[in-house]
Amino acid sequence: MIDLLGYGAFFLSTALILGIITLGLNLQWGLTGLFNVGIAGFVAIGAYTSAILTTPETADRIGGFGWPMLAGWAAAMAVTGLAAALTGFATLRLKADYLAITTFGVAVVMQLVALNAQSLTGGPFGVAFIPRPMAGLADTPVAFNFANLAVVIAVTLAVYLALEHLSRSPWGRVLRALREDERAAISLGKSARSYRIQAFAVGGAVMGLGGAVQAHFIGFIAPNNYLPTLTFQIWAMLMVGGSGSNRGALLGTVVVWAIWVGAGAFSSAMVPTDWQARTASLQIVAIGVMLCLILLLRPAGFFGGRRKR
Repeated sequence: MIDLLGYGAFFLSTALILGIITLGLNLQWGLTGLFNVGIAGFVAIGAYTSAILTTPETADRIGGFGWPMLAGWAAAMAVTGLAAALTGFATLRLKADYLAITTFGVAVVMQLVALNAQSLTGGPFGVAFIPRPMAGLADTPVAFNFANLAVVIAVTLAVYLALEHLSRSPWGRVLRALREDERAAISLGKSARSYRIQAFAVGGAVMGLGGAVQAHFIGFIAPNNYLPTLTFQIWAMLMVGGSGSNRGALLGTVVVWAIWVGAGAFSSAMVPTDWQARTASLQIVAIGVMLCLILLLRPAGFFGGRRKR
């Protein structure tokens, strides 16, 4: 029973960390209509920034700055927000498919940098010894998991409340206006490009924070953590929860993560060991089937707006 409670805390912590990233995407897509498929790249920027600044000194890569964890998270948000702003400045003249292709290119470049810049990122060996919250409780796994869950809940709640405030502010109303009727918003003197860059930067900063929190929660990161599969997961989570709703983003994250973990556990239990590597794609299949079913029943997701008849 105690082990089950500890695993439940670990599961919910992982889901809420992914929920932070989904909230960032909801700001970009749900509120502003910016089609970002480079999510994994921005998450990686935040994770590596915080990891490099907070880890102890090592002989084979840059590090040893020894920053406090919260300072590392703040730096991760700043660096990722700046990277997103620069990406937006260069690409937000593009629309739809072209913007998607460009942001995907950013994610690919970031993944290659993480893999090859060994003196900075540790290359394929990754970054280890990342400080973990409540490390003093590590000898008591259940208490450690619940303490980490409390930290993750606090960060998620802070991000949720901040984004709820922003979405209801005049700034958020301008973003909605640009998504619904760009010409009308421009006719009122609003700069479409400026507001979109701001939204892309803030959303990217939130994704970077999610990546940083995840890095410290796990204690180790490597380039394989930031493959395109992560982008697929986050988009599925937002679509299931309901684009445009922060509550939906969090609920969709928990639902999709539960299906993802459940599909992995099912294949491990039911498929022979020799075949498990070949059946790993069953997780993606399970998410695809679930997406089809939910969107047939709820085309706008759990908390998305209803279609007008």
